[in-house]
Amino acid sequence: MLCLGFLTGCGRRPAEQKTQAGHVDAAQHDAFFLWAGVKAPEVLAKAKMIYLLDGEVRASRAAGFVPLRPAVPHVRHAEVWLVVRLERLDWEEPVWRRVLAELDRWQAAGNRLAGLQLDFDARTRGLDRYAAFLAEARRRLPRRYKLSITGLMDWSAGGDPAALAALGSVVDDVVLQTYQGRRTVPGYEAYLRSLARLPFPYRLGLVEGGEWRAPPELARDPHFRGYVVASLAGNAAIASIARWA
Repeated sequence: MLCLGFLTGCGRRPAEQKTQAGHVDAAQHDAFFLWAGVKAPEVLAKAKMIYLLDGEVRASRAAGFVPLRPAVPHVRHAEVWLVVRLERLDWEEPVWRRVLAELDRWQAAGNRLAGLQLDFDARTRGLDRYAAFLAEARRRLPRRYKLSITGLMDWSAGGDPAALAALGSVVDDVVLQTYQGRRTVPGYEAYLRSLARLPFPYRLGLVEGGEWRAPPELARDPHFRGYVVASLAGNAAIASIARWA
């Protein structure tokens, strides 16, 4: 089920996307992640794909789904992923219903909604449990929506092959994060050497302004689909990006 292009409609192939040696220049990319409460930078006006954080499922069961974005976005020029950050996998029925309702709200607002991205720091030794959760998510998700996940670079080095294969069989999009917070993970180069072990297509999440030097073999990896840049522009909260309508 994994998409084999750098997202349908994203245009350029990975080799054509320029990542300046040394640090990440957002202006050289066309796929972005935007946290809730971060002002949309001008560079998003040329984006072909945008991942927008909508809310969280926190560790406390009492919290349920916690919305973080004050209004439904209105994006006409780019494909959009609704992102949910999760701290636990034992979702109650009200949580599932709320997340599915959010997807329908975003689509009804006229967005070109690709689907749902789940942002979860699944431990490498717990990928089998995560794959089971994702299978349930795929079962509940209407077929018109794709399923995306974030992942950790060390999945490729220490992940169980069977668990990785199970995970890859139910998702359409995987973005491996190379950063924590606002910084690139120290020693990221060592993790990149094992990416060829992954049995599914993937993209790499970079942080704007973060350190980055792509190894030569990355462009030759048939599973590599390009980059998604986490934008750090501004700190002001935004209610929507309706000006792009």
